[in-house]
Amino acid sequence: MMELILYTSAFCAPCVRARSVLRDAGRLLPQAMIREVDVLSHLDESQAAGIISTPTLVVRRDGTEVYRASGVPSVQHVLVAAALALDQEPRDSGCAGAPVPLPAASG
Repeated sequence: MMELILYTSAFCAPCVRARSVLRDAGRLLPQAMIREVDVLSHLDESQAAGIISTPTLVVRRDGTEVYRASGVPSVQHVLVAAALALDQEPRDSGCAGAPVPLPAASG
């Protein structure tokens, strides 16, 4: 299962743009479970996920993180991240369990 999680905060202007991008990408990814997590309302989950800034997009496949980016992603970044989550073979980024590095999201 592919899960796209957008970590946001209430007074974060870039979070509004990131939310819009994720909504647009979600229309192209009907198989994805997409959810938004407000870091202040879900502090324990946010800390456990290592969230240090908002917005942050985390993509997981079967519970394993395959992509993470802070800032406002483009729809293209979200689709590439989703492709990683759908890939049958996990990609080796050089460190076991580490997310695959991709170009930074632009704001």
